[in-house]
This record gives sequence, structure tokens and C-alpha cells, in this order.
Amino acid sequence: MNYKMDISKLDTEKRNKNSENLDSLNSLEIVSLMNKEDENVPKAIARVLPTIGKLVDAVVETFNNGGRLIYIGAGTSGRLGILDASECVPTFGVSNEMVVGLIAGGSKAIVDAVEGAEDNREMGITDLKDINFSKKDILVGLSASGRTPYVVSALEYAKGIGAVTGSVSCNSNSEMASIADYGIDISPGPEILSGSTRLKSGTAQKMVLNMISTASMIGIGKAYKNLMVDVQPTNEKLIERSKRIIMEATDSSYEKAEEFFEKADRNVKVAIVMILTNSSKDDAMKKLKEAKGFVSKTL
Repeated sequence: MNYKMDISKLDTEKRNKNSENLDSLNSLEIVSLMNKEDENVPKAIARVLPTIGKLVDAVVETFNNGGRLIYIGAGTSGRLGILDASECVPTFGVSNEMVVGLIAGGSKAIVDAVEGAEDNREMGITDLKDINFSKKDILVGLSASGRTPYVVSALEYAKGIGAVTGSVSCNSNSEMASIADYGIDISPGPEILSGSTRLKSGTAQKMVLNMISTASMIGIGKAYKNLMVDVQPTNEKLIERSKRIIMEATDSSYEKAEEFFEKADRNVKVAIVMILTNSSKDDAMKKLKEAKGFVSKTL
């Protein structure tokens, strides 16, 4: 397959007519224009919500079957995948192996540009093999252009071994979407600074990743109502947040929430079930196990 193409045909590379005089604007005018252009992002995402929902269902099924969610991308897209993956650990109390972000060029590329990394097709496959990617896992390719060789080859490899795949790009009819089982092509329009896909395109991808990870975690019992009950109390702020989540979930006083927080060995979900079902810690843990981690199903 020939990967050379005329990138001028991509929406992400076109000039934005609304910003043709960008360098003559003052600061307020620039940020006002950016804000107005950013309004196009949620509108563009709204058009692909059905596909996002189907991808979330596939991720939930993967998690329930013991598989992992793997993001893979280059540059800004790769960094966004790593960001989303890393934030799942403290927010939802999952292992750092459950959601993984891979970036072309490896860890060095998180802070520095690695020349030619995104064009390395072989490396996309190698990086998947290095984490023992299997058909039990799900791969989501991330690329604003939708044709990054590193990502495309990884998607092709994943499909070849029977894994479920998804993709998130910011161009219509992307190459990645033609490969993935769930291809999400968002079209927020040309950037105000031509080709700078860390702007609207980056925002669009971040919003979609928020949806994928959050909705998937809710789908496996990581929330009770709209409370993040598997939060990990790893610092002072999160300890206080944990107690307030217990208060909100059980309509308890701060003192009672603090008491059960400690009785539950600082496990928010266990503390909530202890209070709501008048159970001991061991009984609450048993109820949660039987309910597959869903607080609502223990009640």
C-alpha cells in the first residue's frame, strides 16, 4: 500500500477562512476567535455519538472478558492517549495495565519530538508485541490525520490477529476508519493556525477519549449514581474527596463518613455498602463481589 498522499486534501491541513488575518489580530481577538472555532468541536462529535457508543460497548465487553484497552498514536494524539490511560488509575482504581497508552517513539516522545517515528510502520507492530497484545484486548488508534503509518500498521496487525479495533481521527473518510471495526471520524474543520492539530483536533480527540474511558468504567461498576466510588485516596485532596463521596452516597455526616472510611480500610465503595446495607466490612466486600462491583446491585 502506498502511504504517500496529498495532505492538502485533509480537512486538518486546509486553511481556515475565518483566520486568514490571524497575525494582525490583537490578543483578545485571537482568543475570541479560538473560542468561537472551538464551538465546532462538540457539534462535530455529536454527529458520531452512535459509533462512540458502540465502541464503548465493545470496551466494556473487553474488560468483562479480562482484556485491556490499548490506545496507540503519534505526537499529540499519542500523548492524549497516554494522558487518558494514566488518569484511569487514580480515578477508577484500576491497574495501570488495564488501560495503556502507546506513542510512536516511546517514552522520550512524550516530551520531545522523535523524528520519523510516526512513519515507522514496523514499530507500531513491535510496540504491540512488546506489551503482549492479544485478541482479548481492544486497540484504539489515534491520529488527527487518520493516516499515520505507525497507527495504521498497528490497526492492521490487531485486526489480523482477531482483536476488536477502533479509531479516532479528525478527517472524514479516514484510512484508519476504513480498517477499524469502530471508526470515529470527527470533522471540526480547519485549524485557525493551519495544520496545528493540537488545537481543535486535539480537543476533539481528548473529548472522545473522556467519553470512551469514563463510559466504559461506568459500564463495569466504577460509579454509583454519578459518584466516582473507586477513587484511590492517594493524597490529602483525594482523601477528603473520598469522605465527601461517602457522605453524598449515604446521606451521612462527615464524622460518620470518616468513621466508615477508616473501618473499610479507606475503600470508598466498601464504606458505602457498609452504611447502606448495615453490613460489616467482610459482608460488604462479599456483596460487592456477588454484584460484580456494582454498588447499586448490592442494595
